[in-house]
Amino acid sequence: MSLAPQELENSASKYATEAIKFDSQGARGMAITNYQYAIDSLMKLVQLYPTSKLNPIYKDRCNSYHTRITALQESRGVEPAVDPNASPKEQKESVQRQTDENDFEELVMKEKPNVTWDEVIGLDDAKNALRESIVYPTKRPDLFPLGWPKGMLLYGPPGTGKTMLAAATANEMDGYFINVDASSMMSKWLGEAEKNVSKLFAMARKYTEKEGKPVILFVDEVDSLLGSRNSEVGGEVRTKNQFLTEMDGVNGKGKDLMLYVIGATNKPWSLDWPFLRRFQKRIYVSLPTQEAREKLFEQYTAPLRKDLKVNKVELAKLFDGYSASDVKDVCQAAQIKAVHEIFNAPDYHEPVEGETPIQPRPITTADFKEIMARRKPSVSLEMIRAYHKWSEEFRAL
Repeated sequence: MSLAPQELENSASKYATEAIKFDSQGARGMAITNYQYAIDSLMKLVQLYPTSKLNPIYKDRCNSYHTRITALQESRGVEPAVDPNASPKEQKESVQRQTDENDFEELVMKEKPNVTWDEVIGLDDAKNALRESIVYPTKRPDLFPLGWPKGMLLYGPPGTGKTMLAAATANEMDGYFINVDASSMMSKWLGEAEKNVSKLFAMARKYTEKEGKPVILFVDEVDSLLGSRNSEVGGEVRTKNQFLTEMDGVNGKGKDLMLYVIGATNKPWSLDWPFLRRFQKRIYVSLPTQEAREKLFEQYTAPLRKDLKVNKVELAKLFDGYSASDVKDVCQAAQIKAVHEIFNAPDYHEPVEGETPIQPRPITTADFKEIMARRKPSVSLEMIRAYHKWSEEFRAL
């Protein structure tokens, strides 16, 4: 009888812990053996459940263990996981930190993100919803006797500015911005995913409760953490339940708690209803409008040399259906095209001292048209229809 996913996860976690312990004590042979056992358990999980969303995480862990095994085999002087000259108590504490600590402190941005509302072109509905739910309550909590939304879901096509919206919101606050992706929650230490979620929320609460400052916890690609519960493997159920519990704590623990959870996803339809319910605001971050594309082309072509006939209105019409990141990529490609011509000119040479370096020719509308023929939008019409259909049922501004 094959082992259950949870048993295999626990087995791999146990072997990894033992490997780190032996590694820290300089017992290379036992460390290598246990690292290999951990790899075997993980690979068995991958083979038994080939469609699991956690497989990339398991493979990444295997690569890490392989790297450590190679280092132990090839160098007698390789640094141990902890200082072997430390006292037994210090070694034990160090091993415990390595097996149980998640280093989420590294994810906290204590300085304001360098993104302003002006840099987020268009998306007025999304901006207003975030201002109403986050910025206004942090400035005047007395105006919200019934409290305010603590959970917000930003959904829409990739490259439309979801992360920038969250960062711009944090920029207006005197607080902290914690940016994680779902995979870091799930995999920082194998078999500890639900503990990772608990520790992450505990850290966020610590900042807002002890320092009295608002905290935005931004979880990117939240669908990989909270997606449909069909065919779940191992600790996924426990992790999702833990997230639900933590969200309930955020939403229910006093109306004055300045902790906000912003989830971002390109696939909102994969989220189960219990999770959607925790995100009181569900905000569609759409493709840029004609007016927004004009401003995007104006912004991204500003530092470039361009022909006087290049018109932002014409470009915006030309690239209808392109995302904000697509527009940036198009402008970048136009510049690269002009630079390419410099380097491939027959008489090109590196500038000598005192010589004025050759500059690229002005970019023309023809350049943009040529790029459009080679670079299609990253979002299809079918995807847009899917977002609109989902919005009709679940959007909540």
